[in-house]
Amino acid sequence: MMLLAVQVGSKRKNNSNGMGNGNYSGICHSWGADGRCISLLKILFSNCCMYDCKYCINRCTNSVKRATFTPREIADLTINFYKRNYIEGLFLSSAVIRSPDYTMEMLIKTVDILRNEYNFNGYIHCKTIPGCSKDLIDKLGNLVDRLSINIELPSNESLKLLAPQKEKTGILAPMNYVSKNIKQNRLDKNKYKTDFVPAGQTTQLIIGATPESDLKILKLSENLYKKLSLKRVYYSAYISVNNDKNLPTLEAPPLLRENRLYQADWLLRFYGFKADELLDEKHQNFNNLLDPKCDWAIRNLDKFPIEINTADYFALLRIPGIGVISAKKIIRARRSFLLDFESLKKLGVTLKRAKYFITCKGKYFDKVYKFNSSFIETNLVYQEKLSIPNKSYKQLSLFDNLQNSNFQFSSFQSEKQKLLLFNKIQPSKEDKIKCLTGNL
Repeated sequence: MMLLAVQVGSKRKNNSNGMGNGNYSGICHSWGADGRCISLLKILFSNCCMYDCKYCINRCTNSVKRATFTPREIADLTINFYKRNYIEGLFLSSAVIRSPDYTMEMLIKTVDILRNEYNFNGYIHCKTIPGCSKDLIDKLGNLVDRLSINIELPSNESLKLLAPQKEKTGILAPMNYVSKNIKQNRLDKNKYKTDFVPAGQTTQLIIGATPESDLKILKLSENLYKKLSLKRVYYSAYISVNNDKNLPTLEAPPLLRENRLYQADWLLRFYGFKADELLDEKHQNFNNLLDPKCDWAIRNLDKFPIEINTADYFALLRIPGIGVISAKKIIRARRSFLLDFESLKKLGVTLKRAKYFITCKGKYFDKVYKFNSSFIETNLVYQEKLSIPNKSYKQLSLFDNLQNSNFQFSSFQSEKQKLLLFNKIQPSKEDKIKCLTGNL
């Protein structure tokens, strides 16, 4: 059981007899208009699983303590936490008890108590159990805000190897059914009809448990977004919890790889990139030293430099250091005057990356005169190392004291530089929230 912060993306109004509400804005600290962060109670209905997935701690052959809630217990727990202002919503999942249909019936009973007995109108995200009947999906979908069906492993071969009781078609079929129902519900103009999964559906992929390349994983995500209109694909770095000959032996979870996939996923959804642009058969995995956008730009220098004052919106989005917000600011600002590098800095453009790929009024940034891949890559990698002096990636505790850690500064840095670097890596409040929610 834990608290989780997410972007909910649905709107469910309260009434005079109920409690709580769901809202589009103000849900996640990263995207909310008013900056609020909403906490969700994330809880398993049961860890008594009938499946023997080799990567899962709750596999049926593991000797672990088992527990199962009743629908009433979870409903009461949620309401009591809500009344104490601990949470504003529920994230409900479960292992598969007895059968997919039985598990779904228990989840439906839980949510039904919250919605119809306690009149709880807050956000509820629920897992759908692959293999359950369509009638049960309909019932649950009309009660919750968001559904998720976890694919977990990126290929059918990997499922056969590590989760032989599951099948690709058994996972994709309910995802496709939910997607069609969401679209049909939005086309239906009957205002008295209950919204079906108003916040859409999501899925999760485990990264590093099987040998699939980043290209294969990203193309899978791209197809899910296009064909099923998923709201989000989540990537979870594989953590070794079981001993099995078919599982890889990793010293640590591949957190950097997970981060690169999230960065690339963002480029797919908001920047107009395609999976085949970011990776190809020669480059099937992301660069460990550079983020996907910088790496793509270096491999496509023939498309640069881009003139800031004439480029269209989509061309601006391709420039490293320029995001969606800054691109819109550039479009608005240049209606009044021609932009220079100082203007871009004021607009929030990250010039330490962008300066190698742009011109302003036909001129390069000062001292940027060697427009070649090796020069640009060397400088970008150097800046990356300066911004993250500690090269190791690890999951941080909110209570880590960096002064007492093994953090090492380079010998050539002055005391002032060391202080500046130390202050730069101190975790902000937003970083701490991201650390708890797995978004860091």
